[in-house]
Formats: sequence, C-alpha cells, structure tokens
Amino acid sequence: MALVQPLFMHVSITGALFATVLLFLVIYLFSISSSSQDVGKYPPGLKPLPLLGNLHMLNLKKTYMSLWELSKQYGSVFTVHFGPKKVVILSGYKAVKQALVNLSEEFGDRDITPIIHDFNQGFGISFSNGENWREMRRFALANLRDFGMGKKRSEQIITEETQYLKEEFEEFEGKPFDTAQPVNLAVSNIISTIVYGSRFEYNNTELHHMVRRAYTTMEMIGSASVQVGYPDISVCSPQLIPKLSKCVNESATLFHSVNLHCTINNLFAAGTDTMTTTLCWGLLLMAKYPEIQGTTANGILLCDRVIGRRQPVVENRKNLPYTDAVIHETQRFANIVCVVLCRVPVSFVPRLTLRRRVCPGESLARMELFLFFTSLLQHFRFTPPPGVSGDELDRININPFAINKKPPPQYFNH
Repeated sequence: MALVQPLFMHVSITGALFATVLLFLVIYLFSISSSSQDVGKYPPGLKPLPLLGNLHMLNLKKTYMSLWELSKQYGSVFTVHFGPKKVVILSGYKAVKQALVNLSEEFGDRDITPIIHDFNQGFGISFSNGENWREMRRFALANLRDFGMGKKRSEQIITEETQYLKEEFEEFEGKPFDTAQPVNLAVSNIISTIVYGSRFEYNNTELHHMVRRAYTTMEMIGSASVQVGYPDISVCSPQLIPKLSKCVNESATLFHSVNLHCTINNLFAAGTDTMTTTLCWGLLLMAKYPEIQGTTANGILLCDRVIGRRQPVVENRKNLPYTDAVIHETQRFANIVCVVLCRVPVSFVPRLTLRRRVCPGESLARMELFLFFTSLLQHFRFTPPPGVSGDELDRININPFAINKKPPPQYFNH
C-alpha cells in the first residue's frame, strides 16, 4: 500500500503536466491559425506568443518608448499584442489626427472590455457607444450646466473647497504626509456638490466609500490580471446579468434607473480620478523642481496687482502665464492618460481636440486645476521628506494597462 500511494501521486503529477503541455500546445496552434487568417487584415507588427502576446518585448515601465521605437520599424500604424488583446497603434500627430479628428465618427467608439460590459451592460457615458452614449452625454452636459458647471456658481464651490483643503493640510503642521488622500477627498466634493447637491466632511464614511469604490473600479479596468484572467464576469456571477436585465425594458426610453445610475457613477469617477492624479503629479513635480515651484509661488505672491494674498479666481489666469504654463507642462510631462497623446517633447504641438470623446466636464476640470493648484502654492511650499532626493520622486507606474498613470505614494513636507 505504501508503494501504491507514491506511484499514484507520480502518475497524477505526470498527467497534470501532460495536460498542461497539451493545453499550451492547443492554444499555440490556435493562435497560429488565427494569426494566419488575420494576415492582410491588420497592420504589420511583432509576432506574438500565446497568452503573453508581445509583453515580453516591451519596456513595461515606459511602454510609450517601446511603442515609439516600434513605430520607427513598422511605421505610424502597426499592431501590438498586449497579452491576448490585439491592439492597433497609431503613432505620430498626423495618424492620430486623421483617426480621431478627420474620421472621428469611424474611430469615435470606445473599446469596452467584457468584464466592464457585464457590469454596465453598455449603459452610462464612460463605457458606452452609439445612441446610448450620445443621449446620456447630451443629458449629462445639459444638467451639469444647469447645476452650475462653467458658471460663477462652480467657481464658488471650488473656492470654498480649497479653504477646507488648506485647513486639512495645515493640520499636519509641516510633518511629512501623503497629499493623495486629502486631495482626492477635496476633488470628490466638487463633483459631489454638483451631482448630489451637497459636500461631505472629510471624515464622512460614505465619502470614503465612494472614493474607494471609484479608485478600485479604475484599478480593475487597468488590471492585466482581470482583463486576461476574467474576461467575462458572467462566468463568476451568472446571476448578475439576469438581475440587470430585469431592470431594463429594451423597448423603453434610455432614461431608466440602470442607465441613470451608471451615468452618475461615471460622472463621479471621471470627476475624481483624473483631476486627483493631475494635482498629485503637479505637487510632486513642484517638490522635485524647487526652483520652478519658487518662481510659480513668487509670481502669485509678489505681484500684488494680480493676486497677492487674496484667494485666486479664474479671472487671474490670464495674468499668470507662467503658472498656466506650469499646469499645462504638468499635464504633458506626466502624460496622465497613458499612450494616447502625441509625445513630441522638443517641439510645439497644437492642442488636439478629440471631438467625439472630449470630456463633458472639461471646463470644470480646468477651473478646478487652476484654483486648487494656485491656492496650494500660494500658502504652502512642498519639499521631499528628509532622506528622499528629488530624483526619487517620479518613479514611473509600471502598469501599461492603467487608465491613469498615477504618481507613486510620496510624503511631503509643506
């Protein structure tokens, strides 16, 4: 009996290894067959490995550099496999402008991963296309304007929130702290006031829950393991789809509870994550480049006819060209939304408007970024904590699938 058990274990292990090898062989043969059928349908590119695609050939810390090098070999339009996902890359201003501006109708739809589609069922704004996207976008824009977006009311909301944020920073009394959490809560309160009608205190558990949920959602969307390992959530939760379907009568109007719920969630997440990421990058770069921080702060403080010690207002922006340039350079240098911008650092590049997918809250975001950034630099000076050099402040997020390229957690003195 003692001999039979080890023999049985050996046979089981051998069988498992054989099954694994056989599975990979089937996948490999299937991928070769699929690739041969796709010849001529897709632009040229690197030959992929099964499951892994071309990931082993890319610098995942600086994916855009790898893609830039590939464009020199394959031209401005080529194919790359991010794992099993086949992606056509457009490189250079002319190719991107041709697709997103000149052919905006043809290229305006967004690729929705299966797991996100299972959650949203094609509803909302961020992860929908076609008639639903057009109607919900029109509805969101109209209501955001009615609630004060782009008007004096929205400026008052942001100005009020900057006071709360400055008070939160002052509570650290110059000790090192991570700016991400208080900035996230402040930015979330702006969209909360517009969408929900009121702000939350920074210690409110509901606010923390909403912020955490939005952050987790964005992380999930950019997770390679989720996209590759769980392409379809219905496999894990077969009850989810029927429950969602019961709430929706497809022959009825688009303004049903599921669609409106998804739209509100999209507005909150979009109004929080990107703005928080941009502001955190801005503060990080100010700590990394103290001379630029000093010039920016002096331009605000010493020019009494512009701001001095008064609370900044949007009208001041035209009189602060250097501050405005710093904000724009932060957006360019940090490249917040990865791999979708033309990167020509040494040349002047006119702004490229993504006509169909331009952010509905763009005017609000510009206002937030200017008022928060100038108010913080007006009252605080950001420096790395003791023992941390400026060179350590901008380590790149290595996730090439991320929606927003977040700065690493850093603790600043102020």
